[in-house]
Amino acid sequence: MTHCNPLSFPAKTIGIDLGDRISAFTIRDAAGEVTERGKLPTTRIACHEFFSLHPGARVVYEVGTHSPWLTWLLRELGHETVVANPWRFKLISQSVTKSDAKDADLLSDFGYLKPSTLSPITHRGPEVNAARAVITARSTLVRARTKLINCVRGLVKSIGERIPASSTESFHKKLWLPDSLRPALEPLREQIRMLTEQIRDFDKHIERLGREQYPETGRLRQICGVGPITALSFVCLIEDPNRFSNSREVGSYLGLVPKLRQSGNRDPQLRITKAGDRTTRALLVQCAQYILGPFGKDCDLRRFGLRLAERGGNAAKKRAVIAVARKLAVLLHALWVSGEDYEPLRAATKTQPRTRKAG
Repeated sequence: MTHCNPLSFPAKTIGIDLGDRISAFTIRDAAGEVTERGKLPTTRIACHEFFSLHPGARVVYEVGTHSPWLTWLLRELGHETVVANPWRFKLISQSVTKSDAKDADLLSDFGYLKPSTLSPITHRGPEVNAARAVITARSTLVRARTKLINCVRGLVKSIGERIPASSTESFHKKLWLPDSLRPALEPLREQIRMLTEQIRDFDKHIERLGREQYPETGRLRQICGVGPITALSFVCLIEDPNRFSNSREVGSYLGLVPKLRQSGNRDPQLRITKAGDRTTRALLVQCAQYILGPFGKDCDLRRFGLRLAERGGNAAKKRAVIAVARKLAVLLHALWVSGEDYEPLRAATKTQPRTRKAG
């Protein structure tokens, strides 16, 4: 194997296919030749011992459950890390002859030749990861509570009764239990009560995190409809706002831009890509729904969304929500980078005609 400029390649490239218990690896030298293949346990101790024997290597692996802690470990050991995105690099995920050893070979090969083809992602630091874990845990509890509430409503409807409308937080207090269903529903009501209290504790913790560790969230919360959860989720997801040269790139990063399948004169309207973090994207959509809803305050975002929704039909309203969510993401990043105060009607003020002074 010959290359025009072998000095431009790393001294050692290690491709590792991370398994839940056992991981396969392939090591290539500076010339790109395979020098070793093998397997090792997917544990912190085993990985520390193995990678300590190969200082200054370029380590290539796919994003997954074990990739965050491995990234932190490799950074401590001074390795170069390349975390491949399997959703964009389909050669491995859609291979018809897939195996752990072959995957490790491919990762080491592309990592050696041209890492950019792997669409590498950047893992966040441990502190940011811990903050995001709080948001994920809260979201899990909210989904569990919703399922329990829907189950209770369905069981009560099955006997011809109906539970009065109430807020989710007060559902367990206002829940009326028919005698025939009391043995089945009483435990569910208790679980709903406990989940509500735990979610409330998470809300307080998230508020405290934003205030003490991520004060930049306060600037983002100037926008009506953006609360502490959305602000913290956005800040922790982006982590470094300077990683984007243009705020408009954030909409694409969060999967809020339409897919493209243009060919010749054909350019169909497609759904959004839904790339990136699902939790943050869902929070931004919820914020957009609030901004366009009956309680949303007058602002540029609301006026923009309402103009799109006026084009008619439910489809137009859905597109308006997504468009506002995308503009909201761009605005949040712009506020964060610039450090400016939020002006709700900034665009509207600029477009207003100037009035001449009398005299």
